[in-house]
Amino acid sequence: MWSVLAFGYLLMSFTRVSTAVLAESLTLAFNITATELGLLHSSFFYFYAAMQLPAGVLVDRYGPRRVAGTGTFVMGFGAVAFAMSDSFLVSFLARALVGFGGSVIFLAILRFAVTWFRADEYATVTGLTIGVSALGGIIATTPLAIAASVIGWRSSMLVIGSLCVVSALFIFLSVRDRPVDETDSESPELTADGGPTSLRDDLRSVLGGSDVWALGILNFLILGVNFTIIGLWGVPYLVHLYDLSVARASLYVLVGNVGLLIGSPLFGWIADRTAAHTALVLISTLVFCVVFGTLSALGTPPLAFVGILFFTAMFVNGGVSLAFTVGRQRHPDEVSGTVSGTINSVGYFGAAVVPAVMGMVLDVFWTGKIVDGTPVYSFTGYRVAFGIATVAGFAALACALWIHQTRRPR
Repeated sequence: MWSVLAFGYLLMSFTRVSTAVLAESLTLAFNITATELGLLHSSFFYFYAAMQLPAGVLVDRYGPRRVAGTGTFVMGFGAVAFAMSDSFLVSFLARALVGFGGSVIFLAILRFAVTWFRADEYATVTGLTIGVSALGGIIATTPLAIAASVIGWRSSMLVIGSLCVVSALFIFLSVRDRPVDETDSESPELTADGGPTSLRDDLRSVLGGSDVWALGILNFLILGVNFTIIGLWGVPYLVHLYDLSVARASLYVLVGNVGLLIGSPLFGWIADRTAAHTALVLISTLVFCVVFGTLSALGTPPLAFVGILFFTAMFVNGGVSLAFTVGRQRHPDEVSGTVSGTINSVGYFGAAVVPAVMGMVLDVFWTGKIVDGTPVYSFTGYRVAFGIATVAGFAALACALWIHQTRRPR
C-alpha cells in the first residue's frame, strides 16, 4: 500500500521540478522572461502551499485513501491541461492545478505511516518517502531531457498525466487507511474517550505551538532555496556559465537528486536508532550554509566540485526533513496530519516565493544576450543569487538551533 501511494508521490515530484529541464522549451513556447519563467515554475507551489494545512486536516478526518486518490486524479488532469496549453496564462493555471492535486499526497503518506508503522519506524518511512521524491526528481532530469528531445515536452507531460490517472485508480482500489476488518467503516479519528476530535481544538493545539512555526520557517528557507537553485536555475546556470548542453547540465541536477535519494532514508534510519533528531537537523542546516556560501564565494568552481556541492545540498535536505518527525513527536497522533500540513505549508510558500525573487534578481543582471531564445545572465547575477541562498541558510540555522534547544515532550 505504501508503494502505491509512493508511486503517486513520485509522479508529483516529477511534475514539481520538470520546469528546470524544460526551461528553454517553455521560454520558447510561451515567449517569456526569467521572471515569468520563475512565476510559471512557482505556480505549482501556490495552491500546493496553500493546501497543506487543509490537506493535513482532510487526511486526519477522511483518511489517506480517499484524499490521495482524489488528489492524484486532479494532478493528472492538470498535467494533461499543461501539455495542451497554448498560452502563458493557461499553462500557469494548469500547472497550478497540478500543484493543487499533488498537494495532498505527501501528507497522506505521512498519515498512513502513523497508522501502519511503529513510532520508531516513522523517520525511516518518511525518509524513504522523500527518497521516492528524489527519484521523481532524477527522472525529471536527463531522462526527461531525452524524452523531450525525442517526442517533445508536450507529449512527455501527456504521458505523465495518463500515469497519474492510473495511479489514482490503484490508490482507490488497494489502499486502506488503517489495519481494520474490511467490514469496518473508515471513520474519523477519535479522542481517548471515544468521541470525535474537535477541529477547533486540533487547530488550536497545532497552530498555537511555536515549535511548529519554527519548523515551518526552517522548511520555508531550505526548500525555497533548493527548489530554486537546483530545481529551476541549476540547469541555466551551468548552460550559461559553463557552456554545457541542457542534457549535460541536467546530469548535475540529477547528481543533486541522487543526494536526496540517499540522504533522506539514511538520515531517517540514523534518527530512528539514535533519537538525535534535532541534532541531525542542526548539523544538516550548518552544512547547507557551507555549500551555498562556497558557491557564492567561488561563483564558477570546477564542474566536478559543482556536482559535489549540488549532491551535498540535497543530501542534507534529507536531514532537514526530520522536521516532520520532530513535529510528530511533539504532538498527538490524531493531529499528525495537521502538524505535517502546517510545516509543509510554510515550507512550500518558500518554494513559491523564492523562485520569483531570484528570477527578478537575475533579470537585473541580464547581459542583454539571448541564446536559442533564452536570456543569458551574468556571473555576478548568479553569485548574488547564491549569496541570497547563503543568507537564507543562516536564518534556517538560527531556527534549527532554537528547535534543538527547545525540547517539548509529547
